[in-house]
Amino acid sequence: MKKIELKHFKSLIAQTRKNKIKFAVYMVLRLIILLVMINSIIKGAYENVFVCILALVLFMIPAFIETNFGISLPTLLEIIIFLFIFAAEILGEIDCYYVKFAHFDTILHTINGFICAAVGFSLVDIFNRNPRIKFKLSPIFLAIVAFCFSMTIGVMWEFFEFGCDMFFHTDMQKDYIINSISSVTLDETHSNTPVIIDNINEVIVNGEKLKLGGYLDIGLIDTMKDLFVNLIGALVFSIIGYFYISSRGKNKLAKSLIPTIEEEDKINTL
Repeated sequence: MKKIELKHFKSLIAQTRKNKIKFAVYMVLRLIILLVMINSIIKGAYENVFVCILALVLFMIPAFIETNFGISLPTLLEIIIFLFIFAAEILGEIDCYYVKFAHFDTILHTINGFICAAVGFSLVDIFNRNPRIKFKLSPIFLAIVAFCFSMTIGVMWEFFEFGCDMFFHTDMQKDYIINSISSVTLDETHSNTPVIIDNINEVIVNGEKLKLGGYLDIGLIDTMKDLFVNLIGALVFSIIGYFYISSRGKNKLAKSLIPTIEEEDKINTL
């Protein structure tokens, strides 16, 4: 069993090594993760060890796809994926960048929307170019499918964050401090009229004053912000994908971001 896993790992490395830049990024980030994992083991931070192992496994997915499905991932897209995984798991979770830097999570959700749109677009595009498929989709429809696929993944992730916060008392949906609220719940006349409270600078919970400087929003703003920036990332890639199809694959920017089939003959044999 170990020999099979080692052989498969070597295959993944060989696939990644085809491009020197991609291979260099892969190896440098992988080395950093291994060092972080060793440090976490020494400190007894076993949750961080699990995060490192997860990151290493995720790093092998692009090469696994290329090796087993004959799909060629562009160098730029693959590097973006490596950096995204490293930023999300190592910088975000272990180095606490989500808390240290206000817009770090926003940047990652934007990139996530972009990557998911690339995945959705590529899946449909590959089927679209299969001669055995009985339909031919227009460029605008492919762009819409990519956009919808990305937004669906974004919504499902927010469901996951909400579930973790509700059942495991985590704080994946980060809270925000706000100084104004409007709510019909506070309307004593029950006439569905929003009651607006401005200039909130202190909150008392169970008789204890919280040093917040405002009202604590429980996850709503974070969720809507994440979905909005996911929309931006999805929209950007959908536009790139549209021009890629319209130009019959001649658009250089799109070509550097959209996966293709290594050998069209492989599709014909499916």
